[in-house]
Amino acid sequence: MPAKKVLLSWSSGKDSCWALHVLRRNAGLDVVGLITTFNSAFDRVAMHAVRRPLLEAQAASIGLPLWPVELPWPCSNDIYEARMGALCARAVDVGVQSIAFGDLFLRDIRAYRERQLQGSGIEPLFPLWELSTEKLALDMIAGGVRAIVTCVDPRKLDRAFAGRSFDSAFLRDLPNSADPCGENGEFHTFAFDGPGFRYPVLTQPGEIVDRDGFVFADLLCNGVTD
Repeated sequence: MPAKKVLLSWSSGKDSCWALHVLRRNAGLDVVGLITTFNSAFDRVAMHAVRRPLLEAQAASIGLPLWPVELPWPCSNDIYEARMGALCARAVDVGVQSIAFGDLFLRDIRAYRERQLQGSGIEPLFPLWELSTEKLALDMIAGGVRAIVTCVDPRKLDRAFAGRSFDSAFLRDLPNSADPCGENGEFHTFAFDGPGFRYPVLTQPGEIVDRDGFVFADLLCNGVTD
């Protein structure tokens, strides 16, 4: 039986990176592309605020094509759902059977994704679902995921965490109230290296700014290295 063709919802962060690693270890699955939503007004990944050239560098290192979803700013839920629906139709046309998500334990988000894919011909997959986030964070670091914190919610985490490396020191410094993987929105990351990367994506730090109630650590694309 041929492997099932899968697209991965790709935020650019550590969870997406590890989900790709898990999926690629399953001989019955063939990951064929990375779905990323872009805020077209700023040419950045929605929420993570990572610049498009960094996503393109990630995809080149991983060896998979990006499936970009262009969103206006502001973007209504109706527009978002229409554009994701168009992507699903395109995916079915080329033989894609599943879309995988890096969600960990938020049941309302999982239920929403399942509802949106009903009747589309696409099956949702959740390869990291309900894994211990404390163990998962440690496994990602031990497994070679290298990431930088690009966004912090200052209502949940001190703004000084923005721009830090996602490493064992970061985990030790997290308050007990914060999920080790940031699943409750405490922080978001950009993975510049990890399992499945052929080479690291080189970045350099930009400004740390407050915008729309969040603290963002900008990253500049500095090319890639072999």
